[in-house]
Amino acid sequence: MPEPRTWQLVAGSAVLGLALAAGAVTAAGPWDSGQRKAERARAAAADPRGGAHHAGAPGPAPRHPAAVPAPAPSAAGVLRALGAPGTTGTTGTADTPGTPDAPGSTRTGDPTGPARPTDWAAVLVPLLADPGLGPLRTASVVDVATGRRLYGEGAATPMTPASTVKIATAAAALSALGPDHRIATTTVTGADGRTVTLVGGGDPTLDKTRLKALADATARALKARGGTPRPVRLAYDTSLYQGPALHPIGPNENLAPLSALMTDEGRLDGSRSGPAPRTADPAGDTATAFAALLRAAGVTVHGSPAPGRAPKAPQAAPLARTDSAPLADLVERTLTTSDNDLAEALARQTALARKQPASATGAAKAVHDELARLGLPVAGARFADGSGLDRNDRVSAALLTGILTRAADPARPALRPVLTGLPVGGFSGTLAGRFGTDATAPGAGLVRAKTGTLTGVNTLTGTVVTADGRLLAFAFLAGRTSSPDTAQPALDRLAAALAPPR
Repeated sequence: MPEPRTWQLVAGSAVLGLALAAGAVTAAGPWDSGQRKAERARAAAADPRGGAHHAGAPGPAPRHPAAVPAPAPSAAGVLRALGAPGTTGTTGTADTPGTPDAPGSTRTGDPTGPARPTDWAAVLVPLLADPGLGPLRTASVVDVATGRRLYGEGAATPMTPASTVKIATAAAALSALGPDHRIATTTVTGADGRTVTLVGGGDPTLDKTRLKALADATARALKARGGTPRPVRLAYDTSLYQGPALHPIGPNENLAPLSALMTDEGRLDGSRSGPAPRTADPAGDTATAFAALLRAAGVTVHGSPAPGRAPKAPQAAPLARTDSAPLADLVERTLTTSDNDLAEALARQTALARKQPASATGAAKAVHDELARLGLPVAGARFADGSGLDRNDRVSAALLTGILTRAADPARPALRPVLTGLPVGGFSGTLAGRFGTDATAPGAGLVRAKTGTLTGVNTLTGTVVTADGRLLAFAFLAGRTSSPDTAQPALDRLAAALAPPR
């Protein structure tokens, strides 16, 4: 029924806001492409002790008091740096060093009364034994506010993650580049002005509207150089990327050929997400369209566009540029819609930021090293690609819950889009059609998670708010599954079991 779902979404959002304000995410302000505009600024300025400032509590006054909703009560700053010096763990498979396993808690009856410990093993073990999950299954459940493991099953064992590897890709990109980074597509000309070069920067979200704006700006710049633009030839530079253009899975509707220059992710059907027919030559098609737009803007373009390298300084003269949305928005889109093209671009942007080649190999090293720099458990991890389409990817459940815990750390606001981009169970993105059965309905509106699906591989990683308002991070990975029709509901039941009963 729609009414219960709507109620759960509203209630779940309120509880989630309290939980995140208490030890994780501070969110306020109007929505902007799925992310709150003020979130990063407020999180960056927040008291590092954690919690929201309420009446009578010390803390900085908001810059725009009228725009800030009534704050939630503050919680103690219990989220210490994972793996901080001087801490010791009690198990060898903890999600992060120095965070021993501990029971969770839930409240019944009087909400102000003492918390009753929850035996998460008793709750999850029977569900994890579901035959639909196949013979290979691992799990990790962590209290985000404390970083403590509440439940683990093979949590340190690397598994094929499918698309949940996008969480690692997104976190590495945000850490290396920052949430405000934008990917540029530019035009330049040489000293003689006879050739215009369209230079790909690795932005798969470049669309026809922005391409036209870039052509118009280029025409104006050419005119500013000497009146009526002289006839030019058009070249296009894709040299930013290295390595094969085809992903190891080969030609596929899930991913365009990898190129630093493309329009609309190489989609041929006008779609914005999901599988679609793709062009075999995204760069060539983009350059051809750009040439037509230049001509429409009054520039005479001789011949057909040809591959070429942009001139270097001091011979190069910049003409125009167009920028992508901020990286925070790109990350949210990547996670919400499971965008493979964007995920591969984010991995290569991470490589560039860390002075690695923008290739599969360079991206793998950059993502691995960036996560290690964050103090995360990367032992045995392998990032064969950024999207999870490659079966050679390997991550552990502990790594995935560790990333989500890092993303909730008040001291790391740059990572927050990893959380805000997760689909909402039963309502958005790749979870819009899930959490609709009686057994999974408790997770609708309260579970936010990234899905992962390959033949024989099904995974689910995300966050959920418990009955007592605590935010948990979870990762459930299943291998050698027989069908997503049985594996996905089994994963959803696991996640829903962490949420309050309906």
